[in-house]
Amino acid sequence: MLNLLFNGQVLLFAILLLAIVVSLSLHEFGHAGMATALGDDTARRSGRLTLNPLAHIDPMGLLLVVLVGFGYARPVPFSPARLHARWAPAAVAAAGPGMNLLLAFLAVNALALAARPEGLALTPEALLALRILAQINLLLMLFNLLPLGPLDGHYVLSWLLPPALGRRYDAFNARHGAQTFLVLILLSVLGVPVFRFLARLADRVLPYLVVV
Repeated sequence: MLNLLFNGQVLLFAILLLAIVVSLSLHEFGHAGMATALGDDTARRSGRLTLNPLAHIDPMGLLLVVLVGFGYARPVPFSPARLHARWAPAAVAAAGPGMNLLLAFLAVNALALAARPEGLALTPEALLALRILAQINLLLMLFNLLPLGPLDGHYVLSWLLPPALGRRYDAFNARHGAQTFLVLILLSVLGVPVFRFLARLADRVLPYLVVV
């Protein structure tokens, strides 16, 4: 993202950064809200049941966003033992990507309304912000559903599998998931288009979210 500043695209840089901060913060709020609703108050007691980005954004993760275009927020703590059902950890995990899907849905439908002759009257900057918000959130949803390492998808996949196979998968992911995930990130930073298919998939899915 730094190249945007070097090229004088300050507004685009600011919109991208703000969209990422909002998207990551609401993603983590989704986790906190679902965990609290299902009986675990760990996130609430940790101050994470809030929309305040300062509670969710990790300084190093945000710096990485600026430097390499990829970063992370502070993971929301939760205790599976406090949850009331076997499916509850998967629901807590899915709530983050679910929040990103909701944001993408709202943004892309606002764009659709603005495109109508009698629709929303928005400035070009607002339209750009909505377009970026929709794209980033759908990409975040797809990315976080990858069943590797610390990503939300590994909780979801573990629940979808038969119990015995799920336990074997959890053991495999505990040993090798984080390393595999880091290798993919490193390859992507080095220019190998590891995640390009996710970006293409996000662009193809976005039009199907329009309902207005």
